[in-house]
This record gives sequence, C-alpha cells and structure tokens, in this order.
Amino acid sequence: MKPIKINMPQALIHADGSVSEAAISQLVGQVYEIAPPAERSRLLEHLLKPLGVLSLVAIANGIFASIRFRSAWPDIHVRPEDAQNVEANDVITLVNHVQQVSIHAVDGLADMLSASPVMTGSTAAALLITLLMQRSRNRRAEDREI
Repeated sequence: MKPIKINMPQALIHADGSVSEAAISQLVGQVYEIAPPAERSRLLEHLLKPLGVLSLVAIANGIFASIRFRSAWPDIHVRPEDAQNVEANDVITLVNHVQQVSIHAVDGLADMLSASPVMTGSTAAALLITLLMQRSRNRRAEDREI
C-alpha cells in the first residue's frame, strides 16, 4: 500500500522536525470538519473538559460556553445539534486555547480517535494521531532527560 502524502506548510514545522501547535490545531479542525455528528460531539466533549466557564466565554464568541451551560454539571455532554453549529474555525480557536491550558488534553485526542473505527479511515485523523503520539513521546523523553 502506497502511503498518502499530506503537504503541510513548512512554516508549521520547526527546525528540529517537531510540529507546531498551530499545525495540530489546523489538523484537529480538519478532522472535526469531516467527522460525523456523533464524533464531533465526542471531540468537543474531550476538548471542553479542562476548561472553565470563563475560558469558554472568551473563545469563539462564547459558543462553547452556551454548550457548556446546556450540559449537566460537572459532566459535559455535547448534543449533535450543538456540534452542528460549531465550525472548524471555532474548533481551531478552541484547540489553540486548550493547548495553553492542558497539552495532555489535546494529546489525549490520539487515544479517542484511535478508538473510533469511523475516524481511523481518515487521512487527516491518521496524521493527527501520529503527530500527537510523536509529540507525547518526545515530551516524555525530554522529561526523562531533566
């Protein structure tokens, strides 16, 4: 089987070969865009967990705060109709913020996407899983060096 090559802008790749946070955010946005409604809801639930209400109000004109307030507290459940109103650009903004709060939450998307038979067939999801796993391994190696 011939591997599929995905072109990523060079500006998103660091000199040491690591992928920038902006590239991760863009890929999550692409994955969200192609995901079916149930997977979109799961992806949003995963990303919203580490954020407080104040953060959610400040992101994407408060669309995520509205979703959070309609959900049970402390658990979050994103209805498919709520996920339908969220655009890929909103998700990119969300991921940019989540990476500042909890990089582990974003890295955890790899496990979530890997467990989804629907998403593992997506090239963007496969690339995202690979990059997140690589980033996590690199971070653990750096921690051991310290």
